[in-house]
Amino acid sequence: MKKLSYILGAALVTMGSFTSCDIDDVENYTETSTENFPVTPADATAVLAGIYENLNETHAYPQQSFYYYSELASDDQLGGGGVNDKLMQAEDLLTNYNADMTNDFWKARYAGINRANTLIAAIPNLTALSDEEKTQYMGEALTLRAFYHYELASMYGNVPLMTVPSGETVTPGDVKVLWGQILQDLYTAATTMKAQRLTNGHIDKYVAEALLGRVWLFYTGFYGNGTSIADLTSTTYNPLTEVALPDGTTLTKKMVADLIDDCVNNSGYSLVSDYRNLWAYTNKYTAKDYKYVNAPVVGKAKDGVTDSITGYKAKDGIKWVEDDNAINPEAMFAIKFNKLADWATTIGYANGVALHFGVRGGQAYENTFPFGQGWGAGPVAPNLVDDWKSAEPNDPRLEASVQDVRNLPNYTFGGWADFVQETNFYEKKLSPVSAKNDGSQGDDFSVEKKPYFATFENLMYGVTGWPQNADNMQLNNIHDLVLVRFADVLLMQSELKEDVSGINKVRARAGLPAIAAYSLKALQNERRFELAFEGTRWNDIRRWHIAAAALERQTNQPVYYEGKPDKNKPHNGGYAARFNATAGFAKIPDSQVSVGSAPQNDGYATSDGEYTGW
Repeated sequence: MKKLSYILGAALVTMGSFTSCDIDDVENYTETSTENFPVTPADATAVLAGIYENLNETHAYPQQSFYYYSELASDDQLGGGGVNDKLMQAEDLLTNYNADMTNDFWKARYAGINRANTLIAAIPNLTALSDEEKTQYMGEALTLRAFYHYELASMYGNVPLMTVPSGETVTPGDVKVLWGQILQDLYTAATTMKAQRLTNGHIDKYVAEALLGRVWLFYTGFYGNGTSIADLTSTTYNPLTEVALPDGTTLTKKMVADLIDDCVNNSGYSLVSDYRNLWAYTNKYTAKDYKYVNAPVVGKAKDGVTDSITGYKAKDGIKWVEDDNAINPEAMFAIKFNKLADWATTIGYANGVALHFGVRGGQAYENTFPFGQGWGAGPVAPNLVDDWKSAEPNDPRLEASVQDVRNLPNYTFGGWADFVQETNFYEKKLSPVSAKNDGSQGDDFSVEKKPYFATFENLMYGVTGWPQNADNMQLNNIHDLVLVRFADVLLMQSELKEDVSGINKVRARAGLPAIAAYSLKALQNERRFELAFEGTRWNDIRRWHIAAAALERQTNQPVYYEGKPDKNKPHNGGYAARFNATAGFAKIPDSQVSVGSAPQNDGYATSDGEYTGW
């Protein structure tokens, strides 16, 4: 008899931690047998909440997550952090640090998959649910199971496929079956769920369609030449046009393109009018003091006037799309956070990615405003800035996405003097955001001196309900981490159909001229610039088979090491060598190898794969 642990509270279900794929030794608050659970609609809701909660669970240690790894491993960001933050640097350099560098992520994701399997197996027998409810629950569970497998397979390669509730150790099979199942789960969800956009935080059919497009493009491109390391690191781009699914059917490129068309035409998701309004630094408490968003876009509009060509509106056109809990019409799939983050419960309820990617330096908030404090992960690679300026010199998305700290009026160099790979460039999308309280927003915590700077969330969402009794730079970042937005779907549409319609809609929103004819290079640039720092670039360069060359361009880029000018020097053979040895897969945690969950990946058998320090 296998045991499933659950606690229902505050609209979330917190599940116990799992070791490998084994759930026998979970320390339970409540023990329920999977032989007779779930039974009621309330049971099913509890399990479904637990599947979603896994999104937060993995972000209790964001530095181990695939999202975080994909940012640092890509060619657009370096590792960063301090001299003791070797994990950050190891992920950038496609190396490993310590035996179980990402073991918590592995365990948590398989816990989420097991919860999904529990619900999927039970749904046909839940007689109290209507057929429509069963279809919705099944679609959500299938989508999340597919997404969790997708992240694991992207990060580690041929990982165990789990499709039934199990406490046994499962070993990898045929990687084609693994990816076929991921695609089949998403296709089933996309073609059975009700054609209705949901705004209640639940996955709808259009999210399943978008994720199907993402998975299809990655798998068919990356594995287009075969499954060996030589195939995956080949510089030949030869994407598949059809994939055999485990149920005996075939999924084609045309079928996927049709569903992406459905998402574009019928979902109700849409682009926001101003690209800058997607990012938390335009929130109403911060924007009033941040000169960048209180000034006209250069060459686009005069103060307070809507430009007839671009639609940009200076000053009064700036408004964060999520101000006062408004729904972001462009965000399709996002991780939500809340005030309940606490060291005594789970820090996964706070946006740990924001903390990690915040400005490093130990400076006062007023020096880094509008950005908050953090650990300095992911300094923007200068080669991205150079490429962007060269390819799109008039693209306003560059300044909307990248902050040159030399342009912050009060920023001072120094603070923590242990910074590794500092570049002067920080991304602006993931960072913590601060705001100035002049006292008019109420007595926020116990701050005697006003005005003062704090995380903007303390002003936006009020001071009640936080477990801690002061502004906390580590726990009070709770703005969403968006995983899929509608602009990505428009670019998928162009790529699948090889036309410029989606590309030009995205470019029009940025105030850029339309392109006349589709080309893969134009599509690659558009994805790189529109979706910078949103977790897509790493799998993009891998699937297009341009990763080794793109990564190698980071070598010798200008950086600072402990405050002194330096070069981003090669380690462990260099970026291209490490990619060609590993195909970009991370080391499988030694704990998983030792229990037989999977054999170790190529590139980690010797000391060549171990990072020892800068």
